[in-house]
Amino acid sequence: MSPMTFPQQAITIALCVLATVATRFLPFLIFSGRKETPAFVKYLGWALPSAIFAMLVVYCLRNTDVAAHFTLPEAIAIAATVGLHLWKRQMLLSIAGGTAVYMLLVQLVF
Repeated sequence: MSPMTFPQQAITIALCVLATVATRFLPFLIFSGRKETPAFVKYLGWALPSAIFAMLVVYCLRNTDVAAHFTLPEAIAIAATVGLHLWKRQMLLSIAGGTAVYMLLVQLVF
């Protein structure tokens, strides 16, 4: 495959910038402060973080063999993630902390 020409690169970058800016500003244009946010959007704001977190857990554990002894780092990391989340209630901290615990266990212990 031949490399892209400069105009093709410029158009690609411009489209990426346009898509990023549009997705950042569109919600503010649609849901202005003048009218009430629809109940369905409020529900999605409440439900989606937990659903995405659950999907992330399923995705990360999809190839884990429960019968093998290699599940110990995963179990410890999950416990750390749950503990951090119950303690601080911050999803980013929970995910980052659980990932750090898992990587340390896999690299240094197991």
